[in-house]
Amino acid sequence: MEMKVRGLRIALLLLLVTVVVTAKLNHIQRWGGFKEKATSKKNMNSTLHFFIQTYNNLSNDTYLFQVQKLIQSQVQLTTGVEYLVTVKIGRTKCKKNGRKTSSCPLQSSKLKKSLVCTSLIYTVPWANHYQLWNNSCQNI
Repeated sequence: MEMKVRGLRIALLLLLVTVVVTAKLNHIQRWGGFKEKATSKKNMNSTLHFFIQTYNNLSNDTYLFQVQKLIQSQVQLTTGVEYLVTVKIGRTKCKKNGRKTSSCPLQSSKLKKSLVCTSLIYTVPWANHYQLWNNSCQNI
């Protein structure tokens, strides 16, 4: 008798797990991919801040870059929020190893450089978690 009850509990647990997983997958599949959608300014600003910090950390350039313009933004809900963004960035007059200032003017001389970058950024904003999944930049 005890074996039957134990077997029934395991079967019910497996059924429950199957129902929950199926419901979650159906929810994700219904979302239907990336959407042009207005996002909160706070989340977008923190996502772009993460992007430019990561770009500057990975770049071999002597100077810091800053976001000049958000060209396009798409969002997809998964286990977090995925942003597919296209931004214009420009080289500033502030050096990487220099003193940090709140405002760095853009280069205007022969060192002027602008790029258009398309990036896939995964975020869990409520946990302050960000990952750069893909990035591609082109000189303009």
